[in-house]
Amino acid sequence: MRTTMQKVLRKIKQLDPWIAFPYLGLCIIGIIMVYSASAGIEMQNGGSPTGYLIRQAIFVVMGITIAMVVAMMRLAILRHPRLLMIFFAVLLVMLLYVKIFGAAVNGAQGWINLGFFSIQPAEIAKLFLIMYLANQFAHYNEQVGVYNIWSTRYPLIITALLLILILIQPDFGGFAINSAIVIVMFLGSEINWRKGVQLLLAFLAAIVIGLPLFARFIVNHFHGYQVNRFVAYINPFGNNSGVGNQLVNSYYAISNGGLTGVGLGNSIQKMGYLPEPNTDFILAIISEEMGWLMVAVILILMMIIVCRTIQLGVRVNSLYQALLCYGVATFIAVETFFNVGGVSGLLPITGVTLPFISYGGSSMLVLSAAIGLVLNVSRLYRQHK
Repeated sequence: MRTTMQKVLRKIKQLDPWIAFPYLGLCIIGIIMVYSASAGIEMQNGGSPTGYLIRQAIFVVMGITIAMVVAMMRLAILRHPRLLMIFFAVLLVMLLYVKIFGAAVNGAQGWINLGFFSIQPAEIAKLFLIMYLANQFAHYNEQVGVYNIWSTRYPLIITALLLILILIQPDFGGFAINSAIVIVMFLGSEINWRKGVQLLLAFLAAIVIGLPLFARFIVNHFHGYQVNRFVAYINPFGNNSGVGNQLVNSYYAISNGGLTGVGLGNSIQKMGYLPEPNTDFILAIISEEMGWLMVAVILILMMIIVCRTIQLGVRVNSLYQALLCYGVATFIAVETFFNVGGVSGLLPITGVTLPFISYGGSSMLVLSAAIGLVLNVSRLYRQHK
C-alpha cells in the first residue's frame, strides 16, 4: 500500500506545474463566477441560489479526478486501436441520436439530457479527434512509404463523418473548433511536402465536389437564430431591442466594469438583462464585477497553458505525444478565441463557452481529460529528461 502511494506521489510531483496550477486556478475562478452570475436570477425565479454552484463544483471535482486518472495512465492504453474504435462507435451513436432525438437548444440539436446534466457529443468529438488523429498520424509516420492518401483513407473518412454530423446539428462553433484541431494536427504530423500536396488536393477536390451540396444545406438548414446572430454582429445597436440585445448588454457589462469592476456579486446585467450570464457570456459578467484586470488574469492563465503545451509538444521526441499537445493547445486556444470574440463583438456569437470558466458538465469533463493528456506527456518527458 505504501509503495503504491509512493509511486502515485512520485508521479504527481512529475506533473508540470505550469499546466496544473493555471488549470486549477481557472477552475476555482469558474466556480466562484458561476455562483455569482447565477445566484441572483435563480432567486428571482424561485430557484436555489446555490444550485449552479453545487453542480459546477461537482463538475470540477469530477474533472480534476479525470485529469489525474488520465495523467497517470500508460499512453499505450490510451492509444490502443480497440479503445479508440469503441470510443468512435459510442461517439457516432451519440451524434446520430442527438440529430434524430435530441432536444433543440437555440435551434441546434446538440444535447443528450441526462437529468443532472446534458452531454454534448460535439465536445466529446474534440477529445476523440485529438486522441485518434495523434495515433493515426504517428502510426503512419513510423511506416515510411505507406503514408499516402490511400493509407489515410480511414482517418479521413472518420474525421469527415464526424465533422458532417456536427455541422448538420447545426453547430457551426463546434464544427469550426473541431476543424481547427484537425488542420493543426495535420500540419504538425511531419508529412513530407509531396504527400501533403496529395492530401491537400484530395481535400480541395472534396470541397469542390461538395460545394453544391453544402450550398443547398445552407439554404435548407440555416436557422433563424443563426441569421439573427449575424445581424446582431453587423449592427447590434440597430437591433438593440431585438436580436442585438444580448451583445449590447454584453457591451454595457464590459463598459460598466471598467478596470477594477463594480465588485463581486454587484453586476446589473446578470439580473435578467444579459441572457446566459453563467455560460456563453460569463466573461462579460466577470468584466463587470471584477474588471478588465481579472479578464486579463484569466486570459494570461489560458495563454500560459496553451504556450506551455505547445512548448512541450516541440520538446518531446515522440510524434504521438507532440500531436496530443498541439491538438489540446488548439482546442483551448480556438475555443477561448471564439468565446472572447463573441462576447466582445469581434466575432459573431457562436454559442462557444469559455474553457474552465463557463458552467457546464460536458465542457469541463472533456477539457479536464485533455489537460490530463498533456500532464501525462509532461510526466513522461520529465521522467526521461
